[in-house]
Amino acid sequence: MTTTGPAELTLIQVSDTHLLPAGELMHGRVDTFALLETVAATVASSTGPVAGILLTGDLADDGSPASYRRLREIVDPLAATFDAPVVYAMGNHDERLAFRAELLNGAGVPADHPCDSVHLIDGLRLVALDSTTPGRHDGWLTDAQLAWLADVLATPAPRGTLLIVHHPPLPSPVPTVHLLRLAAAKRLADVVAGTDVHMILSGHAHHAGAGALAGIPVWISPALAYDADPMPPDGRLRGLLGGGFSRIDLIDGQFVATAIPLTPAGHVYNNDRAEMVEFIRSVTPQTTPG
Repeated sequence: MTTTGPAELTLIQVSDTHLLPAGELMHGRVDTFALLETVAATVASSTGPVAGILLTGDLADDGSPASYRRLREIVDPLAATFDAPVVYAMGNHDERLAFRAELLNGAGVPADHPCDSVHLIDGLRLVALDSTTPGRHDGWLTDAQLAWLADVLATPAPRGTLLIVHHPPLPSPVPTVHLLRLAAAKRLADVVAGTDVHMILSGHAHHAGAGALAGIPVWISPALAYDADPMPPDGRLRGLLGGGFSRIDLIDGQFVATAIPLTPAGHVYNNDRAEMVEFIRSVTPQTTPG
């Protein structure tokens, strides 16, 4: 498969899938397995290639082995289509023992050991940090994890580093999400400042968002399962049907994050790609202004 777009490297980020055993619906009405099937079909039918697939936490709603197996029913064939590695990161709904056994092939590691990992994809380093604490839903990184991260980042990677952490190291306009963000994010900022980290990827919030930590862009991916309404009626908190995922592209030496909604919508246009690109080129001056 060849690409006709500008991206030098494309990663797919799917967060907060909240899968459940067969026959169960999230909140009694959301078929998260079907939503993940839609993501897989969307990615498989798009212009490739895909260099890696990132699953950034809350992969199972109940932390059960059966839910992780259902996840792999969809993710493994999609990864094989692109010959792309899969990076799994823990979320607060995940359960470490089952997560390790079903997704990381690491059964037997004690539950108090975080699921931190390092991956290299085409010269790009991806570091997944486990920001969970068993029995809690807010985010925290231990001193030992931060020391380990500093050691990893001491040697730059050829294409730099993307850091994955489920809990956003940013405030949120949604008060419940704000309470459950990564606590004491300045501790992480002190470690990543001045390193080769190009972007921090997170999820958890169930709303897309962006900011910066130590001058490094932070991207909060939309959740697959549902959207947290960031501007509900006064006095209300709402979860809305509909979700999405993200693509992370390296274009002209820069990393760009793009939210992709799953909510069906009608077309404003649906034209041949090559013809549209050629048209835009024909009406765009080839010299810069001034």
